[in-house]
Amino acid sequence: MELRVGNKYRLGRKIGSGSFGDIYLGTNITTGEEVAIKLECIKTKHPQLHIESKFYKMMQGGVGIPLIKWCGSEGDYNVMVMELLGPSLEDLFNFCNRKFTLKTVLLLSDQLVSRVEYIHSKNFIHRDIKPDNFLMGLGKKGNLVYIIDFGWGRKAIWCTLLILAWPRSTGTPAPTTTSPIGRIRT
Repeated sequence: MELRVGNKYRLGRKIGSGSFGDIYLGTNITTGEEVAIKLECIKTKHPQLHIESKFYKMMQGGVGIPLIKWCGSEGDYNVMVMELLGPSLEDLFNFCNRKFTLKTVLLLSDQLVSRVEYIHSKNFIHRDIKPDNFLMGLGKKGNLVYIIDFGWGRKAIWCTLLILAWPRSTGTPAPTTTSPIGRIRT
């Protein structure tokens, strides 16, 4: 029996696991396009897939953010269908005998920082940054790094720390120390 999701996608073999669910290869029945399908049991103690899908939707349009094609429930599962991506940075690092060239490190790090900056610009924190959660694109997007797995993501509450060192015009100057956040009078 063929398993279908959202009346549009055929469920295939398991290709991975995320923070809160398993990922399967899927196929769009109409177009033949391959997709990734993440499943989470509805009866799980702390369902997260619906929350994760909201994070993805708020990030849509950003470079390196996978396209979400469908979200919903199917039988006993919460489901998210998304753009199929390639290997993770962890997979590539292992494939390269755990050594990247300086050029590769520079090309990747520029994209990694850009992905995290984009997420922060949307006032979100990923909270699970690791090589397994950065995947390469496929085909024409094979050199593009994507960030995935927002299962631990949270809305950011940014605090700005402002320290003013008031100049003293009389008395003995107080000693100053240098700290990571600037010069502080003590």
